[in-house]
Parts: sequence; structure tokens; C-alpha cells
Amino acid sequence: MSGRPTTAPQSPPSRTPTAQDTVSDVVRWAAFSCVLVPVVLVGYGTSLAGAAGTAFGLAAVTGACRVLLRRSEEGAARLHAEERTAHDVRRDGADAAVRRGGRHAGGNTPVD
Repeated sequence: MSGRPTTAPQSPPSRTPTAQDTVSDVVRWAAFSCVLVPVVLVGYGTSLAGAAGTAFGLAAVTGACRVLLRRSEEGAARLHAEERTAHDVRRDGADAAVRRGGRHAGGNTPVD
């Protein structure tokens, strides 16, 4: 031992995946399957025409899913922006009852 303090190697800071990363990963894996599945089908004796039809079908489904995922992502971003705008507007103290959940009877007393 040389007497110097040893430090353990530090792992890179963990980062939470964004929706964009997730969509890109899904599309990448789907594209990979569009190539892999026909190759496996031909390897197991399916005709080239059948494997090509399967590849075309998988590519069509992948494209449709990509479009739907992007639309969903844009809609979620738009909704999030609208919620932030509404939150900023209410910050002045108006609509305080709305933020608290409306009318409260107080404590745990029953409401008739």
C-alpha cells in the first residue's frame, strides 16, 4: 500500500430517458425486427415471396406505430405546456379553491 487514498471508479450520472429516446429505441428495435424476421423465415424454409411480404407488413406496422407515437408525444408536450401556462396564470392567488380541491367542510367532520 502506498498510503494514497483510493477512489472507486465512478459511474456516469444516471439520466432518465426522455420520451424522444424511448420512441427512437422502439423504432430502432422494430426496424431491426423488420430485417431479422424475414431472414429467420427464409432460414426455416419459407419462400422468398412470403418473407418479403412479411417484411413489407412489418415495415408498414412499424411506420404506422412511429407516426402514432410521434403524435402522442406531441400531444403530451402540448398538454404539458398548457398545464404550465394555466398554473402560471393561477399563481396570483385567484382560484385558490380550485388548487386546493374546492370546498372543504374542515377537519374530519361529516358533510350532510
